[in-house]
Amino acid sequence: MSLDNKKFSWAIGGFLIAYQVLLLVTLPFYLYFGSPTWGMCGISFVLLYLTGLSITGGYHRYYSHRSFRTGKFLEVILLFFSTLAGQGSALRWAFDHRLHHAHVDTDDDPYSIKKGFWHAHFLWMLKKQRPIDPKVVPDLIQNKYVMFQHRFYPVLMFGSNLLLFLCVGWLMGDFWGAFFLSWWTRFFLLHHFTWFINSLAHTWGDKPFCQEQSAVNNYILAFLTFGEGYHNFHHTFAHDYRNGIRWYHFDPTKWLIWSLSFFGLATQLRQVDSFTIQKRMVREKKNLLLEQIKTLWYVKKDEIEAKIHEISGRIENNIQAFNQLKEQYVNLKKTTPSCSELLEELHLEIKALRKRMRNDWKAWKHLCASLTHLKPIEV
Repeated sequence: MSLDNKKFSWAIGGFLIAYQVLLLVTLPFYLYFGSPTWGMCGISFVLLYLTGLSITGGYHRYYSHRSFRTGKFLEVILLFFSTLAGQGSALRWAFDHRLHHAHVDTDDDPYSIKKGFWHAHFLWMLKKQRPIDPKVVPDLIQNKYVMFQHRFYPVLMFGSNLLLFLCVGWLMGDFWGAFFLSWWTRFFLLHHFTWFINSLAHTWGDKPFCQEQSAVNNYILAFLTFGEGYHNFHHTFAHDYRNGIRWYHFDPTKWLIWSLSFFGLATQLRQVDSFTIQKRMVREKKNLLLEQIKTLWYVKKDEIEAKIHEISGRIENNIQAFNQLKEQYVNLKKTTPSCSELLEELHLEIKALRKRMRNDWKAWKHLCASLTHLKPIEV
């Protein structure tokens, strides 16, 4: 990708290139001649995580997708640490990200992976920014805190980082360490960790929820992106406050938001129910299996196709029936709570349906495992 002078952003592009080059040239001298302490490294790591979680929890899940609600106090804190991250204003960040979701993998996607890995990772930011369309971020334009940060972002970003550098340098008695580690190395790492979501998370991984888009799930990336590595799920269910949906998925941003809700600091957490997720996974896997058996000449395709359609169809029908029974149960409990016999009948019916669903899910996983290992044989 090449940029002419008319397209190159000398302010943003010049800053991003200059600070990284200077850091890579000068940091080895500091590490060799200086004496970085474990305390300085520790405080720099804490600041890296605070600013990173403020980007993923604030800029991304709160402002871009409105996946939860919070009060003004926490919003100001999120904006403060997000400003320290040096990734532009919340308004600009959310505007670009909403365009990314609306036009993913097309020319209107600001950081489309279809234009190349390095374009998605870094080069797209070197171009002059498109004007912010109020129709894309009408809610944020009405937010006085967001607009204040947007109007004065350069001053706020450099001023807050300068203040942080002075405080850390004074506290640790090491201004050089504060300059190199808690400021510029933190900038460098956090920038690239965030950019990994636009590049690696659209390149390296699997697609259990949506095959049509380039976004992938990659649990390794989750450790570098504060939980944002489950990107295929996110692009399928963008308004869910989680990226990692399993308890064992590394998603510290999800844990932070849940913890805030536990203490009443976050409300209206948006979450896709497990059956909708399961239904989507079955549909995607069904399409993959049907495509796979087309390449297998040595199996009974008609029988296997029928089995795939039978079990997947049964799962989808059971999910629909379960949702209907659950809705009936809730409505009946609200309107006529005295109908204990009818409520008990519905409860038993739901319990029996759950058991059938578990058995069908086991049969589906067994079928998927047996077919996944089949490979085309060349003759």
